[in-house]
Amino acid sequence: MDNRSGMPWLTASKLPDLVSFAPQRKDGAQEDIPTHILTPDGQEMPVFGEELATEIGRRYGAPVQMMQLKHGIFDEASISVITSDTVREIGRLGGRTLDARRFRPNVVVRLLQSLPFQEDKWLGGVLSFGAGDDAPAITVTIRDVRCSMVNLDPDSASPAPEVLKAIVRANQNNAGIYAAVTRIGRLVVGQTILLHAATGKSDELPTFPVLQHHPTPR
Repeated sequence: MDNRSGMPWLTASKLPDLVSFAPQRKDGAQEDIPTHILTPDGQEMPVFGEELATEIGRRYGAPVQMMQLKHGIFDEASISVITSDTVREIGRLGGRTLDARRFRPNVVVRLLQSLPFQEDKWLGGVLSFGAGDDAPAITVTIRDVRCSMVNLDPDSASPAPEVLKAIVRANQNNAGIYAAVTRIGRLVVGQTILLHAATGKSDELPTFPVLQHHPTPR
């Protein structure tokens, strides 16, 4: 991008069409990362080909440059967690059914006792995925302050401002939490998650995580 001041990343907050660019991985690829991108028009383009940069730049209205950052780009932390109850409550308040992908989490948790925005109470605690001293674990650091990205439908990129407005009204613009990996390991859908609260008390969260991105915290 020509704009190199501040944070020079082009995101869907500036170009909503970006959420409709789908990563693809060709068979035989050496690494477990996308090799091609499927555009909203159904065209398949190499990730680092000039063709893709040209297409994005055309939609944005200014030249863009493709970059690869080894460790990715994150707003606050590499791990984001939200409960399905929180997603459902935000949808109820906003008058629509929401896909959890709208919130870009690594892990979606379902609680047996449906209580939206319970993630706020996990601050300072540790979530371990499964029992045992070697279970993968993350430490909850801060609440996830939301931006206009949650207004974008993950499939169509169509905006729904009522989503962010619902979060602001219901929970001071917070939905979900950020966390840091404290013990690596593999997560499996259906695992019981244990909350080791900052007070020292441990509670079982009979849940299942639905993995959205990385199957291994890192």
